[in-house]
Amino acid sequence: MSGDIFWQALALLLVIEGLLPLISPAAWRRMFEQLLQLGNGQIRFFGLCSIASGLVLLALLA
Repeated sequence: MSGDIFWQALALLLVIEGLLPLISPAAWRRMFEQLLQLGNGQIRFFGLCSIASGLVLLALLA
């Protein structure tokens, strides 16, 4: 993987991450309030699912 692709992917991630706070800041705030109520195990599980989904998507696209 070249460095250019990495930086492009990071830039796209930042654009996608910024969409919800731009479009609906109240919903973004509510989402974070709900996240604060989750336990560490639940947050780790969502992180693991996110990593697994990303790896599967990378494998399908490569």
